[in-house]
Amino acid sequence: MALRLVLCLCVYLLFTQGAEGSIADFDCVEIYKQPAFQHPLLKNHKIQETFSSYEDLEKSDNYEKKEQCPKGTVPIFRQRNGSESFHLNTPEHLGQHFATIETMLDGSIYRGAETEISVHSLNLQDNQYSKSQIWLENGPSGQLNSIQAGWAVHPRLYGDSVTRFTIYWTGDGYGKTGCYNTQCPGFIVLSQNPRIGNQFSGSSVYGKTSLYFTLQIFQDVSSGNWGLKLGNEVIGYWPKELFTELNKGASLVRYGGNTFMSTDEISPPMGNAHFPVADFLKTAHFKNVLIIDSNYKRVYVEDKKIRRYADIFECFRVTYWGYSKSSGVSFSFGGPGGKCGV
Repeated sequence: MALRLVLCLCVYLLFTQGAEGSIADFDCVEIYKQPAFQHPLLKNHKIQETFSSYEDLEKSDNYEKKEQCPKGTVPIFRQRNGSESFHLNTPEHLGQHFATIETMLDGSIYRGAETEISVHSLNLQDNQYSKSQIWLENGPSGQLNSIQAGWAVHPRLYGDSVTRFTIYWTGDGYGKTGCYNTQCPGFIVLSQNPRIGNQFSGSSVYGKTSLYFTLQIFQDVSSGNWGLKLGNEVIGYWPKELFTELNKGASLVRYGGNTFMSTDEISPPMGNAHFPVADFLKTAHFKNVLIIDSNYKRVYVEDKKIRRYADIFECFRVTYWGYSKSSGVSFSFGGPGGKCGV
């Protein structure tokens, strides 16, 4: 398919311009005093400083170094008082809607995923959220291990309708373990630069510009920990001690959008609030969609090994474009939301 050439401001938003959110929104905490080390399984955990050498992502990491914590400390996002940590990110929970592509459950094991995600601004109500992210999962529903990262507009979590870089994990199917960002002990922050919970410095403009960030989640070959990489920087990791099933690798990788509504019948928009089209200037999309396979090699996802999923066609859709020279493997997704049912 001939895709229109996208005017990509190679901003890679968390890096070359820096995020608009000030370091004042974060507390600089001694690295071994960050929330992760309150987890009982991490009391004696030694921080991993070097990771397996994957191919460079070839994106600039020329971020604003003046907005960072001092050496030996890491930024922890200051959560607003009374914020709630919705973590109902599965189709079984009422109010959830999805437009995604995902790998087949065919026994394959994956060691990570990588993609470039377009960034968009949305205006949401307090009882809604909208996300564009990657999921890596393994295990049955009651013991599901899940790692998630991407952007989210989540008023109840953040107290605003701003697009922010957001992560999540659970080790027991959204039961007693897991949380967003660093709300609970678990994820270990390595970067001195404020990333997790921070807002993006810009957004795609419909019909004019597409702005992206590059995200990679990978299982380290030597340690088994799950690293989180933005651009060329590993900003932190989920220790293997948090998981029972993901230690074996991921059995499913999912890319795309997820929305939630709680108290009424109006679902929020997803992506850029428009249905997918071929013109990337007019649609939310993922490009250069890669898998890290069981041999720890970065490869494009194969057409025959993925399925498309959109639960409410009237509200949200997904269109898979396959491979092109300009965008690698790509897909578009999203929609206006509305009265989509439960």
